[in-house]
Parts: sequence; structure tokens; C-alpha cells
Amino acid sequence: MDRYILKQFLGAFVFTVFIIVAVIVVIHYSDNADDFAEANLSAKEVAGYYLDYIPWIANYISPLTMFIATVFVTSKLAGRTEIIAILSSGISFKRMLVPYMTGAVVIAIGSLVLTGWVIPQSNKDRVAFEVKYLKSPYKFDKRNYHSQLAPDVYFYLTEYNNQEHKGQYFTLEKVRGTELVEKLTAQQILWDAEKKKWSLSNWKLHHLEGYSEKIEKGIAMDTALAIHPSEFENDYKRYDAMTIPELEAHITKLHIRGATNVAEYEIEKYIRFTSPFAMLILTFLGVIVSSRKHRGGVGFQLALGFFLAFFYIVVFTFTKTIAQVDGFDPAFMVWIPNLIFAGVSVLMYRVLSR
Repeated sequence: MDRYILKQFLGAFVFTVFIIVAVIVVIHYSDNADDFAEANLSAKEVAGYYLDYIPWIANYISPLTMFIATVFVTSKLAGRTEIIAILSSGISFKRMLVPYMTGAVVIAIGSLVLTGWVIPQSNKDRVAFEVKYLKSPYKFDKRNYHSQLAPDVYFYLTEYNNQEHKGQYFTLEKVRGTELVEKLTAQQILWDAEKKKWSLSNWKLHHLEGYSEKIEKGIAMDTALAIHPSEFENDYKRYDAMTIPELEAHITKLHIRGATNVAEYEIEKYIRFTSPFAMLILTFLGVIVSSRKHRGGVGFQLALGFFLAFFYIVVFTFTKTIAQVDGFDPAFMVWIPNLIFAGVSVLMYRVLSR
């Protein structure tokens, strides 16, 4: 029994992923064909992009495809009265769940490894492609930009041109406790790509010690700073191109700098851990909603499965949006869909087992 159900389950999962991803890719290509043509991209370049896009989207929708596959397989077994035969032979409903959950655990672990460490590598090329060819040219338009580069170092620019990698009226302050001990200013700051350093024009360095002050100044100076021009570029889905360790390091850096977009990176990190659990919960729910033979047949149960999948998407999207609002805990909000569906699953299981 175990091998039979597991084979059916895994086969249905692969088939469902293939069909849904194929539909998504066709729709995605249709929506972006004009952009590909306008950029004069070759078929090889477009194909290379989709080779990066397909693993990402397949893994992204895997909780839902697993749920649909579970409903499909279980409803077929129920329709052929195979589940009744299994239960009549003395095998409990819990025992019948074993091959389903075994397959779900294997896929969930694989998904965690892929989304946490493997797929982000190919996402670097995917995101770069989308920023270059599918998105409008990005212009950094923040004025009076402040950032904390380290616990005791503060960075300031009046404005920055990300096309020319040039900033105006730069200030770097170093403090000790509540006292300012060093202040570097420059009329202009320019990134030197060859030296990988910042070039300062008309700079002035203030050394402060108690009531004394020492000033150095000059026309030009090259210096290294803990900030890179890429941080002024389009950050569209930058988190997709980060492994879990990279995400955690980036979140720490954003917290130090007092950034306002920390939540979106925290949400992404938590989703990577909640998604595998969603697979287990939705597999369990899928077996429950489709294990009884229904007059409407497989079609009715598949329709019910799609409805529940759609409802999951609605709840997931809603809580993900709310999680970005100040005052809400991103970790808790991202877990809400799993908690809701886990509760529904347990409730339905108790009703079914009566």
C-alpha cells in the first residue's frame, strides 16, 4: 500500500507542477514578449532567463501544487473505492496517511534546501535580467539620505545620482558614546569602479578631542567606505537572490542602519521556513477533504481543492501585506495561514474520524 500510494502521490505532484508551471510560463512570456523584442534579445538569452525562472516559480508554488496533487490522487482512490478497501482491511486512517506524509516530508526538505541555498544562486541572474529588461529604468530620488554604517558611524548625502554614481554634500561622522570625535565632509563623492573606492572632492576632516579640534583638508582623496553603489540601485526582489545566511546578514545590517525596509527581508526569511510546513499541512488537509467518495465525483473534489487553494492564496497575500506594516510581528503574520489551515485540518480530521 505504501509504495502504491507514494508512487501515485509523487507522480501526481510532478505532473501538477509541470502543467501549472507550463501555463504560468506561457502567460508570463505573452505578457513580456514585447519587452523581449524591444530589447532585441536572442532566443538563447530568453531561454536562459526561463531556465532560471522555472525552478524559482516551481518551488514558489509547490505548497499549492502539492495540495492539488494530494486532492487529485486521494479523490481518484476514493472514487474507485480503494480507500474503503484499505480502511476495511483494518488499516487506520492515520496509517494510511504515512505514505502521503513521507512524500510530503521528502519534498518539503528538498524545497527548503533549494529555496534556502540553491535557487538564490540562479535568482541572481533572473532578478538582474528582470531589472535590466522588464523594469523601467531606476532613478534613486531620495534626498537627505541618512544611514548608520556601524554602531558608531553615520553616513549622510544631500542627493545621489545612481546613473553617474555621484553624491553631493557628503558627511561621515564617528561618535564615541554621545560625543562626536571625527567628521569627514566633502562637496562631492564619486565611485571609482577601477579602484573600488570612493573619490572625495574638496574634503575636510575634523578631529575633535574635548574642546580641541584639528582640521585637515584637501582637493581630492580616495577612501573606502562600508557602503557600495549597489545599495543605491534598484532593490527589486533583491531578497530572492540571497541565501538564508545572506538574508540574515543583510537583515542585521539593515537593523544597524535603521533602514525602513527591514520587514520585507524578514518576511522572505520566514516564508522560506513556513513554506515547507505549509506543504505538510496542505497534504494532510488534502487527504481529509478528498478521502470520501462524493456524488459529484473527482470533479467536485478537485473544484473544492482549487477553492481551498485559492483561499490559502488570499490569506497568505493578506497576511504578507499586513506583516509589512509597522507594529505587526512579521514572523507571526507569516505563520497565520499555516495556523489557520492546521486548525481547519485538525477540526475536519476529528469530524471525519467520528
